[in-house]
Amino acid sequence: MEEFVPEMDGVEENYEHYRFVAEAGQEPLRVDKFLMNFVMNVTRNKVQQAVKDGSVLVNDEVVKANYKVKPGDIVTVVFEFAPKETEILPEDIPLDIVFEDNEVIVLNKPAGLVVHPGHGNYNGTMVNALMHHFKNLPENADGRPGLVHRIDKDTSGLLVVAKTEHALAHLSKQFHDKTSERLYYALVWGNIDEDEGTIEGNIGRNLKNRLQQDVFPDGDQGKPAVTHFKVLERFSYVTLVECRLETGRTHQIRAHFKHIGHTLFNDERYGGNAVLKGTTYTKYKQFVDNCFKLIPRQALHAKTLGFEHPTSGEMMRFDSEIPEDMQQVLEKWRGYTLTNK
Repeated sequence: MEEFVPEMDGVEENYEHYRFVAEAGQEPLRVDKFLMNFVMNVTRNKVQQAVKDGSVLVNDEVVKANYKVKPGDIVTVVFEFAPKETEILPEDIPLDIVFEDNEVIVLNKPAGLVVHPGHGNYNGTMVNALMHHFKNLPENADGRPGLVHRIDKDTSGLLVVAKTEHALAHLSKQFHDKTSERLYYALVWGNIDEDEGTIEGNIGRNLKNRLQQDVFPDGDQGKPAVTHFKVLERFSYVTLVECRLETGRTHQIRAHFKHIGHTLFNDERYGGNAVLKGTTYTKYKQFVDNCFKLIPRQALHAKTLGFEHPTSGEMMRFDSEIPEDMQQVLEKWRGYTLTNK
């Protein structure tokens, strides 16, 4: 049997990437058996799970376990691995506390602050700060103190944290049952035709770029996701929208809006850091570049958060100001729109 040429593409987040090229003389062999033979220390269950997740590709196409590998085939696979175990240490990091009582804490997270430790971010996170400011927070199923939900590092806005086991269970159920309220403001590329609408489509890992999420409208992969939106303001080449989440998938708003052709403004991971709409004039490009400098992140803010208090049963609703960087960009677009009518 001919040998194979393995190439490991490196590790990104909690994933290991492998690439193999089947050499001449390769006899037809099921792709799951192929991977078992040439990936070191991998179990059959891990290979089968990767196939089920759509993480095994041959020549850039997702395949099933019974696909027969042939000479010249390029086989790629991504395996999820357990993140590094490390002790979470308290750190004196300031927190913007909007509300606190014996059961819950509501925080306004600034852009740039990672919510919890993970691959490549083992300190300097919001969880490290929580451990400094609060003692004996309950751990969720992932061992993260007090966390009920999360938002991306470069997304700003409101989060609720549980201070007791009862609060953690009660709030987690609300998020699971979709009875909590989460409203986001997003600045997206393009002029959205509808004044309001709903985006539906399963969300899962992008098959070629594991740092992105992708939308699978046929529901063959990923998990169901629903985003309702309403247009708040139009600026010719970008649109300010309010998004109401019915589900809470990773990068849900970012992936859903890219899927409908309206990538978030300056969302580097999803290609929104290029001039996607507008004129080709140098002056316009300079204007957009200046906006990018004002908000060096995706223009997304978790503005409103509502939930039922775990003890009193009172419906609580919190609203946050749009952060300064996003406000400045909106003002620039308002000015640009007025002067170019």
